[in-house]
Amino acid sequence: MAYTISSECINCGTCDSECPVEAISEKDGARWIDSGLCQDCGACAGVCPVEAIASA
Repeated sequence: MAYTISSECINCGTCDSECPVEAISEKDGARWIDSGLCQDCGACAGVCPVEAIASA
């Protein structure tokens, strides 16, 4: 199951470089995860400074 980013995201971009499949991008002023690309590794969640990323 893919990870998701909540509305608590501060759009810092820290998670972008951690994603091995480049599933994270910016949309409407916040980051979002493409569920079709996400491999559920959790690397992004581990670096989020506001804990806005969780497994769906």
